[in-house]
Amino acid sequence: MNIDSYFEHISEDIEAFENYFKEAVKSRVPLLDRIMRYIVNRKGKQLRPKFVLLCARLGGNINDSTLRAASLVELLHTATLVHDDVVDDSLERRGFFSVNALWKNKVAVLVGDYLLSKGLLLSLGNNDFEVLKILSEAVKMMSEGELLQIEKARNLNVKEDIYYEIIKGKTASLLSSACGAGACTTFNDPEKIEKLKLFGENTGMAFQIKDDLFDYGTENIGKPTGNDIKEKKLTLPLIYTLNNCDAGMKRKITNIIKNESTDKVKVKFITDTVKQVGGIDYATEKMIGFRNNALSLLYEFPESDSRTALEQLVRFTTDRTY
Repeated sequence: MNIDSYFEHISEDIEAFENYFKEAVKSRVPLLDRIMRYIVNRKGKQLRPKFVLLCARLGGNINDSTLRAASLVELLHTATLVHDDVVDDSLERRGFFSVNALWKNKVAVLVGDYLLSKGLLLSLGNNDFEVLKILSEAVKMMSEGELLQIEKARNLNVKEDIYYEIIKGKTASLLSSACGAGACTTFNDPEKIEKLKLFGENTGMAFQIKDDLFDYGTENIGKPTGNDIKEKKLTLPLIYTLNNCDAGMKRKITNIIKNESTDKVKVKFITDTVKQVGGIDYATEKMIGFRNNALSLLYEFPESDSRTALEQLVRFTTDRTY
């Protein structure tokens, strides 16, 4: 099934959000306005704002506060992507030139700051304090997650619990906040809002582990790339392997990551070892566990088109091939 078919019943809400977002990013500075149009015209799947809309729908009709929450989520997400491209020195984003590739790093950093401030002002100007509180916590957690990953990558000694802490911050926190922000615009029950935040967090954890698995792709997952190894990122399949191989193999893998991570033959040796030791199977099992946790939380809400769409999105997270 095409992923767009999940959203047919909220197509009008999506259109309203997209119009709201276009207005939200407009600027009186010609350069900035040109960059904003470039960003809007090259939007991705916009899954996070759709999670906002669908979670809000579980509690009632979508309202202006919901549209602002979806716009804030997309503004924050876009800001982090623009900044990430600067940090990673990436010249492409979704198959197009990144902002920093076209307008250089200084402009890209300022654009990210602008997007962040527009999001904050959008909420403050409409007294959406609960939404702003939820999303501000996500921004804090995302920064902490990225910095924790950088710190731990230096000594290549990441334990599984630290890995979960990293991905909870850098990936799952924004999806969790998107679900919570949408929910708080239609639900009055704090317990249900928290439940949907936890639903989003588990979905985000499964999403990140799936991304980890792409780096070791099998026929069912995608092409092997070894990019995470080249960037010295310790992902779950590799962490499991390092914790479950003999000392000699652990030293060999660690040495390759530290000193030979650009050697394609050596990187392939690591990906082959990860498969042999069981790292792929272990990570897949953990991913399915997070997915099932998300679905269990979702099933506590009454059946509806929006609940069905959310279930399909969760399953897409773990079944996707890209």
